[in-house]
Amino acid sequence: MSKAGHHHKINYIEFHSTDIAQTKRFYSTVFGWTFVDYGPDYVSFQGAGIDGGFVRTEANGGPGKQAPLVVLYSADLAATEIAVRMEGGGVVVPTFEFPGDGGFTFPTERECAGVWSE
Repeated sequence: MSKAGHHHKINYIEFHSTDIAQTKRFYSTVFGWTFVDYGPDYVSFQGAGIDGGFVRTEANGGPGKQAPLVVLYSADLAATEIAVRMEGGGVVVPTFEFPGDGGFTFPTERECAGVWSE
């Protein structure tokens, strides 16, 4: 299922949480979001206007050290990675596969952004 119309658009956002259970309770109660668990360290959310998730991380360094990961969709992951590199961007997490998909992460001015594809 190609999402060509979503090419290079923001598609997912990933936040950090030191307590996944508490995070789920808070966002469910306050905002009505629903969740899908992917093990003890990751949960995705729906109902927020954009898909996203929470990854469990240790509390260290404050919010500036745990910036959200903004993820863009690419209809052609390899071509997007080449374009990032040609414009002087580096890749901090090389292309990797996850069930049915793949992606990579590149640095921006203060944080990182990700790109994924089916």
